[in-house]
Amino acid sequence: MAASVAGLILAGGAGTRFGGPKAFGRLPDGRSFLAACADTLAAAGVSPVLATLPVATAPAGEHGLEVLPLPATGLPMFESLRIGLGRLLGDIRWDRVVVFPVDHPLVRAETVRTLAATGTVAAIPVHRGKRGHPVMLARAVAEQVVAGALPGPTLREVLHAVGTVDVAVDDPGVTANCNMPEALAAALARGGSG
Repeated sequence: MAASVAGLILAGGAGTRFGGPKAFGRLPDGRSFLAACADTLAAAGVSPVLATLPVATAPAGEHGLEVLPLPATGLPMFESLRIGLGRLLGDIRWDRVVVFPVDHPLVRAETVRTLAATGTVAAIPVHRGKRGHPVMLARAVAEQVVAGALPGPTLREVLHAVGTVDVAVDDPGVTANCNMPEALAAALARGGSG
């Protein structure tokens, strides 16, 4: 079977600054942040797609993506990353994974396709000189993260350790961190979509 690109949506946080889990925040078109991220990955041809979610949450019918409620509250994002990658590694079809924080729901599918096409061990999008999300990791990097060979404590350290390629994109969504309602409103006012 041909290799593909997997997607991991990190949506396991409680969203205290957002007023609730960001996975269920809403864009002006009515979609949840989780649905918007899933739609972007699907439009980019990414499969399989897994989303880590807060403990005991399971949204109904969220665009056919696999959901993985985390085992405990308050886990660091890096632990959520390790758990999600560990689950995805059970699928042998993919050789790259796009790691997509759910608080970046304005990213365009073309950006995901561009990152996936780099052929590097890790890639990060850059818009107007500023790094953003999502990031792309080769399967070998994901395996090292899960095995503890690249221990973090954050994804930033992993990216630094493996040597990341910056990829220029014309997508303000990559730097639109919608971690609070005001940040979403500001991103939309600057020309984001939603």
